[in-house]
Amino acid sequence: MPIDQLWDGRAEPTRGPKPTLSLDRIADTGIAVADAGGLGAVTMQRVAADLGFTKMSLYRYVAGRAELVALMVERAVGEPPAIDTDDWRAALKEWAHQLLVAYLRHPWAMEAILGPRPVGPNELGWMDRALSALAATGLTGSERLDATAVLVGHIRSIAQQAMVSRQSEEEFAAMIGEQLRRHGDRFPALVAAMAAAAADGGHDQAFDFGLDRILDGLDILITQRGG
Repeated sequence: MPIDQLWDGRAEPTRGPKPTLSLDRIADTGIAVADAGGLGAVTMQRVAADLGFTKMSLYRYVAGRAELVALMVERAVGEPPAIDTDDWRAALKEWAHQLLVAYLRHPWAMEAILGPRPVGPNELGWMDRALSALAATGLTGSERLDATAVLVGHIRSIAQQAMVSRQSEEEFAAMIGEQLRRHGDRFPALVAAMAAAAADGGHDQAFDFGLDRILDGLDILITQRGG
């Protein structure tokens, strides 16, 4: 599938009437559909209807749904943040937090980036930013790529958990609490951990806890490499 539009945009015609649509407007409409109803709600027909155009009119701008979703991902994740630090750990921590924000803002994007697909400059820019932070650490190219993959996996995992509504989380916690009140003697470690977490207020910090542990491991490896 052609992906030139992801990188260069749609060329403006030199003759005839100007286009009545733009790629940004099309992508923004698709994003609104996905934000409201999930990625499965995005079809060429639906997006065209929301724009007030026919499906065939939309094909003048994008080749099909795959290209449409790729444009949406580019628009949704945006350009990678500028991180002004030479400290690889601080840079990766800021990068991870910013990517988490992007995923939470548009949860459907996590589904959209699975599997073979067109990839645009914004998405590659996010990868490049993380790899740049590790460039002077002494890690091999494979290690830098693997470290980035591990970080993205952690970010995706936490973002997916956060997609559950607060009410559902509270209901689930209440259900666990009720079962522990009735059968707590069978799960002493769980009871002790939950009681300690409630006392010190240190629970619900899984993102930063996991991120710091990943960075701790990288720190050890980088020290071994002499970086």
